[in-house]
Amino acid sequence: MFSCSRNPHAIFHPLSAASRLFPLYKYNSPRFLHKHVKSSLSPVRSLYSSSHSRSPSSNPRMGSLGAVGGSLQYPLARRDESVVDDYHGRENVTEKLKFVVRLEDPDAQEVKEFVEKQVELTDSVLRTCDTREKLRETITKLFDHPRFDAPFRRGDKYFYFHNTGLQAQKVLYVQDSLDGKAEVLLDPNGLSEDGTVSLSTCSVSEDAKYLAYGLSSSGSDWVTIKVMRVEDKRVETDTLSWVKFSGISWTHDSKGFFYCRYPAPKEDEKLDAGTETNSNLNHELYYHFLDTDQSQDILCWKDPDNPKHMFGADVTDDGKCPMYVLLYISESCEEVNKVYHCDITSLPGGLEGFRGRRDLLPFIKLVDNFDARYHAIANDDTLFTFMTNKDAPKYKLVQVDLKEPSTWTVVLEEAEKDVLESACAVNGNQILVSYLSDVKYVLQIRDLKTGSFLHNLPIDIGSVLDISARRQDSTFFIGFTSFLTPGIIYQCNLEAGVPDMKIFREIVVPGFDRAEFCVDQVFVPSKDGTKIPMFIVARKNIPMDGSHPCLLYGYGGFNISITPSFSISRIVLSRHLGAVFCIANIRGGGEYGQEWHKSGSLGKKQNCFDDFISAAEYLVSAGYTQPRKLCIEGGSNGGLLVGACINQRPDLFGCALAHVGVMDILRFHKFTIGHAWTSDYGCSEKEEEFHWQIKYSPLHNVRRPWEQRLDQPCQYPATMILTADHDDRVVPLHSLKLLATMQYVLCKSVEKSPQTNPIIGRIECKAGHGAGRPTQKMIDEAADRYSFMAKMLGASWIE
Repeated sequence: MFSCSRNPHAIFHPLSAASRLFPLYKYNSPRFLHKHVKSSLSPVRSLYSSSHSRSPSSNPRMGSLGAVGGSLQYPLARRDESVVDDYHGRENVTEKLKFVVRLEDPDAQEVKEFVEKQVELTDSVLRTCDTREKLRETITKLFDHPRFDAPFRRGDKYFYFHNTGLQAQKVLYVQDSLDGKAEVLLDPNGLSEDGTVSLSTCSVSEDAKYLAYGLSSSGSDWVTIKVMRVEDKRVETDTLSWVKFSGISWTHDSKGFFYCRYPAPKEDEKLDAGTETNSNLNHELYYHFLDTDQSQDILCWKDPDNPKHMFGADVTDDGKCPMYVLLYISESCEEVNKVYHCDITSLPGGLEGFRGRRDLLPFIKLVDNFDARYHAIANDDTLFTFMTNKDAPKYKLVQVDLKEPSTWTVVLEEAEKDVLESACAVNGNQILVSYLSDVKYVLQIRDLKTGSFLHNLPIDIGSVLDISARRQDSTFFIGFTSFLTPGIIYQCNLEAGVPDMKIFREIVVPGFDRAEFCVDQVFVPSKDGTKIPMFIVARKNIPMDGSHPCLLYGYGGFNISITPSFSISRIVLSRHLGAVFCIANIRGGGEYGQEWHKSGSLGKKQNCFDDFISAAEYLVSAGYTQPRKLCIEGGSNGGLLVGACINQRPDLFGCALAHVGVMDILRFHKFTIGHAWTSDYGCSEKEEEFHWQIKYSPLHNVRRPWEQRLDQPCQYPATMILTADHDDRVVPLHSLKLLATMQYVLCKSVEKSPQTNPIIGRIECKAGHGAGRPTQKMIDEAADRYSFMAKMLGASWIE
């Protein structure tokens, strides 16, 4: 079934289950409910020292080891003198890293011992953080409120997700009408004692008789698909294994669905799924018939000549003959794909006729090159409407008749400034379009055939989280949030011609008063003069005297936009630690379209770090904070951002929190889905791209700052590097290697080292890249990292 956004649900856009392979880690980013499909899966998607003017040097003692009770005894990883990487004639690249023993084998005994010692060290530091339990208690109290997702309709039923407050995972409910009695359909909380089994994706058949759903364990990207009968909630015997970066697309007869998987590991490989590091290769598209064994599934598409390609399938929505399945093919996280189509109704014997056969489905090529991204919005017979960035870096809508595949007609032109984020067919021949305008959402109703403007839909400054809409329905739902709005679900009815928009549900956090806070957006000049938008959230009427703890968050990659969203932990920081919270919308993201993205990727990656550093300098010069009270935070590609920035400007920050970051830019492509990220980072096997990477790779640029600038000696900020044992997106070895390198270069290898700020790692068990993490684990991690931040910045608790 068609999804709405240019970034369907998952980094190939494997977010669209084959949509984005490099997600936003677990930052609250917008997620679209593609009509009947709800997924948090994401497929593949996520230069050197800066000459910025120096801000006043941070207090080298702030957050020092003295603050945590004396010198820390850092674990030492064994040095391996045999490790030599020859990068285009440069054999000494890994000289400082020989001790790491790569730290790339999670099953090696010495790696396990290294991790155990790091856990002990971090626990000893966290025990000294006096705000830890207060943060845990306060965050838990505010977290305990009901939360809802927008309802979606299939057949004659409505479905929605709901968490009563502190449930580990949200629960799927079903009801016969919007005001009818709701019943629990699927509660993942009963599937594990510790809440680490999560619902990663689900899809309801068109007649609402069946629910196909994907379960993930311990946060891994690996998914097992099961099937349930909706009427009696009976779980069928269907079990589909080794599924990854996949959506679920039912055929209209409800006999089965399309999904994607990887070949099963060899029988002798006894692996704890999610802890392996080998590359994900040879994605395959299958069709599964209900009540059959997975071994009987129809192999619909594979491409062994291109093992890095990834696939996704959508069945057309109109339900008429012909009925098409669209095949999307991606080779990386770049916003480009191929599109093939197959008329299922024209197959001799239908899909059943392919049972037991070796030949693939006879797809016809519509777009057969990787020069743009195409995503189907709607179709009438052979006339398709696509959202595309073909000659339109901010996206547009086009139409093509499959009978005349060389003729494409523009329906909705690319906007001059705003980025077209999503488009959904609604109410017959209308479309709901969502634009991003200076990092704020704008919603409009337009004509599907002509693209002409019909209506604006009034929403506050914030983000559209969910859009639940179908072409055959005149009513649709919009999930909305902002920095000061926990959540609103709007219901909009177009039946009368003029939109009738009202609040369907509103999420209320007891004890939170938005009137206490203010939100500002500023535009900060970067090193090259480019204006970088930044949101600043703080208590009202704070003095601009540089006295406030400040948390600066960034991402800057993979065409992903970081837009306003509500966060309990950030509100607690502002209210009880007096902190200012900021988001810098740096280049590399998607906030202003492809050009903004490309100006922060590949050979221009340094622009991301320059932008973030400029944002930090602005916060100091404007009087919000000072270097010793400034903490930076980022996850995934944002973890790379934090790692690069503390290497380039260690004097500018008092604390750094780097989550699940890509820290080894020379070797990332060798592990799991890392090969898909070369579209943003390049590949060290190519000499030109190696020279880009070696200048900013966090692992390869750790230097003793007191030896670099003798006139203004400083040290690295207090740093917490966070990872998890089942992160098979950005595997833990990235964080472990950087942690070992920083501890060795800055501390263990230097007698009486000036590096007194702690360098520690928080390594979570039974967790992954961020998706599916149970509520208690999220609360515990927030309490740990922000109490560490408070201790290092000298922030005191305010009742």
